[in-house]
Formats: sequence, structure tokens, C-alpha cells
Amino acid sequence: MHIWVDADSCPGIIKDILYRAAERTGTLMTLVADRPLLIPSSLFIKRIQVYCGLNAADSRIIDLALPGDLIITDDIPLASAVISKGCLVLSQRGEMLREENIAERLSARDFMTELRDSGINTGGPAPLSPRNRQAFANQLDRLLRKATPIDLDIE
Repeated sequence: MHIWVDADSCPGIIKDILYRAAERTGTLMTLVADRPLLIPSSLFIKRIQVYCGLNAADSRIIDLALPGDLIITDDIPLASAVISKGCLVLSQRGEMLREENIAERLSARDFMTELRDSGINTGGPAPLSPRNRQAFANQLDRLLRKATPIDLDIE
């Protein structure tokens, strides 16, 4: 499993959880953004800076992700695209996005976009709470435990 992070909108606290998890489990992780990123020095953590443009980071993740990879994003269209490739998607609030719930999420997103386009102030997402951060860390840990083979030293 490779972890791909939609880093343009990923909060620092979530990146910190991801950095620690990648190091602890030896899981390869790549952060993709359209701006320079400071990342810890690690054999497991890489970054890709894409040209500035609408959805440039999303397009790169879609191109590079393989079935079974884990994508960290709150971007619903990106989530939909990588789910159709067989990837796992974890939101920054710790929710797994799946084939079963992504269509509903896309509809809700499109509805909110229509409201905003018509001049209605819909507000933005609530800030990440400690409960959200804990849910993210717990879900990430479960996913990485499933993906990391246990090394049994049997003689």
C-alpha cells in the first residue's frame, strides 16, 4: 500500500499523524501539492510539486495511484475517481469514503455548489476537532495494520 496525500488542503495536524504513521510502519507516502512543502527527512516520505492549476494535484494522484493504495483527501471528485480505480479513501475527519457512499457525497457537494453559485452563503466545513483527529488516527492505524504483513519468525 502506498499512501497518497492531497496535500494542498490537508491540515498540518493530519500531516503530522501521517508522518509518524509512515515512519512507524515503514509505509511509503507521497504528498502532492501545487506549492512547495516542507516534509521530514525520511526514506518513506516523499513529495511531488505539480504546476499550479485547477485540480493539478488531483490529476497527478489519479494518474499515479494503484488499486489498494490509500488516498487521504476531503476532495469528493478526487475520492470518486480513485475509488473507481480500486483505491481506499480516508477523509481528514476519519471517514472511509466508499462506492456505497460516494454518490451521495457527490450529490451533496453539487447541491452546495449550486447554492453558493446562486449567492447563498453556505459557510465552510467546521474546523477539525480533537474527536476528528482521533477518528482519523484510529482509522489510519486500522488500515495500516491490515496492510502491513506480520513478520512471523518461525523456525
